[in-house]
Amino acid sequence: MVAFLWVLVTAEPNTADDADSPLLGQPAPSVVSTTLDEKEFVLANRKGSWVIFNFFNSTCVPCIAEHPELVAFSERELQATNPAEIYTVINDDNDASVRAFFSKNGGDWQKVRDTDGAISVAFGVAKVPETWVIDPNGFVRLRIAGMLTPGLLDDQLAQLKAQFGS
Repeated sequence: MVAFLWVLVTAEPNTADDADSPLLGQPAPSVVSTTLDEKEFVLANRKGSWVIFNFFNSTCVPCIAEHPELVAFSERELQATNPAEIYTVINDDNDASVRAFFSKNGGDWQKVRDTDGAISVAFGVAKVPETWVIDPNGFVRLRIAGMLTPGLLDDQLAQLKAQFGS
């Protein structure tokens, strides 16, 4: 027991920006849902584009704290040659609360319903916020568990685009 406690006390913390997942490098799970605008959302139709999924709940404190960074990222991406498409995946929340949050805090991108939690389960979301990056070929390339920090998503996406092509 003492040895175990010693390992815990002396272990270096994980400072990586990304989190491991068996989905990394694999085709993204199938996602078919609707958006808050009552449009059909089919992830397979997004092939050819970099896709960012941000799993979100309007009462989640880290989700609220990271939101300005997502808004800034989205605005920067609009200026990019090959902009990534950002989607909020609504995790255990209701439409009215999500609409009110985005109306108050900005964020002009689609919000995808996850009414039965199937999308969260398919991606293995432990808790919100989580951000996932899917490449133009439909492969999962990055999972960021926890709150985004300034510039993190920009840096990670730039590295992925350099490695896997824009």
